[in-house]
Amino acid sequence: MTSVTSNGNRTNGAAAVKGDENPLHWLTPEQIEEIGRELDELHEQVKADLGERDATYIRSMIAFQRRLALIGRGSLILSRWRVPWALGAASLGLAKILENMEIGHNVLHGQWDWMNDPVINSRAWDWDTASTAEAWRHSHNYIHHTYTNILGKDRDLGYEIMRIDPEQPWNPVYLFQPFYNVLLMILFEWGVAVHDLDLTAIRAGEKDLKAVREELRGIAGKARTQIVKDYVAWPAISGVVMTAVELGLIGAKAARERRSGSPVTRVRGMLRKRAAAAGGRAVLSELIARRSFREPFRRTLTADAVANIIRNVWSYAIIFCGHFPDQTYTFTQEETDEETRGGWYVRQLTGAANIDGGPLFHVISGNLGYQVEHHLFPDMPSTRYGEIAPKVRDLCERYGLPYNSGPFHKQLGMVQRTILRLALPGGKARPKPGPYRGPRLRGSGEREPVGAATG
Repeated sequence: MTSVTSNGNRTNGAAAVKGDENPLHWLTPEQIEEIGRELDELHEQVKADLGERDATYIRSMIAFQRRLALIGRGSLILSRWRVPWALGAASLGLAKILENMEIGHNVLHGQWDWMNDPVINSRAWDWDTASTAEAWRHSHNYIHHTYTNILGKDRDLGYEIMRIDPEQPWNPVYLFQPFYNVLLMILFEWGVAVHDLDLTAIRAGEKDLKAVREELRGIAGKARTQIVKDYVAWPAISGVVMTAVELGLIGAKAARERRSGSPVTRVRGMLRKRAAAAGGRAVLSELIARRSFREPFRRTLTADAVANIIRNVWSYAIIFCGHFPDQTYTFTQEETDEETRGGWYVRQLTGAANIDGGPLFHVISGNLGYQVEHHLFPDMPSTRYGEIAPKVRDLCERYGLPYNSGPFHKQLGMVQRTILRLALPGGKARPKPGPYRGPRLRGSGEREPVGAATG
């Protein structure tokens, strides 16, 4: 296998990686097209193998996620006490992570459209987050996955508010990015919700204001739904149910006292009859004194806020780790003007980074720990990424390409370092990894791809 260096000499592909040179520069057109052919073939092999076990998985995951959410909501009825509050917030937070990452994100990518299910498909599904499904499909599925890491075209590079690549021009506003980076982490779903507005185009007057108003109406409608659901309706349900429970307890206590027949009880019974005749003001006063409605409402509201923050921080961390570590390449528009299918594959492979982890980690990350495989095949069911990863690594080794992967703490640490450094003027690209020379199987849950050749 050979490639062409900048001086025109042919050399072994694995030795062709010099410094931080983009693989698109030294791979030959024939190699690029062969990479595309191999990856297309792998995609078709997996597509042909999809069947009942895949359908059973996603249906079981949806059922599990809903049971987990129900446990959380049920616990929050008793949230005036600390243990149910903590259990409810944690259960609900995990349920929201699964719904957003392993279910919503992947369903909206069309990964399960092959099932022809009327609900579990990219056009019918709506997810538990502030972003509308339509806006997400445009900004993420189309813009980001088509123009991945192309400067000036991929608006996910810094999300229009951060400088995360030295080639991005510096502006004094970036001095504050370490601070609004934290704010974005906490409010990530709301940042994603307004992302498709394309603020850069609006400021430049390049976007039709009628379209902007239409999109704002969609955002406002989804925001209203989310706010009412998490911060009004569910807290009110907790308050009403707890009030009904305590009202029943008060009634049961009164009935026991009436049956006891003691003089004190008879006096209390007479007082309660008077209270009932007065419209139940005594009972109402007791419920108010116990904070029967107010306390469950308030505690459920705070637990819902914590659950959303848990989901937002986790989503932020996984997504940033998959796109902004040092190892990932960015590209100019000139480099991709005449891009072929093979070139698109090479750009996706070198523009993303994986996170090492076991089966549980990959499930709660929506299998986006396999960000490389996801960018190669965004419409492939996420559960198959662990199967094809060994094949992708084998391809990288044979063609002398990098395969970007590392522990969670390392990837996230590199991202935060980049955000801090590039808040200041200047900066230079960090060293890129050389050809992949690691093991074919990196995680305990990985296995060889079904029906795929070994190269």
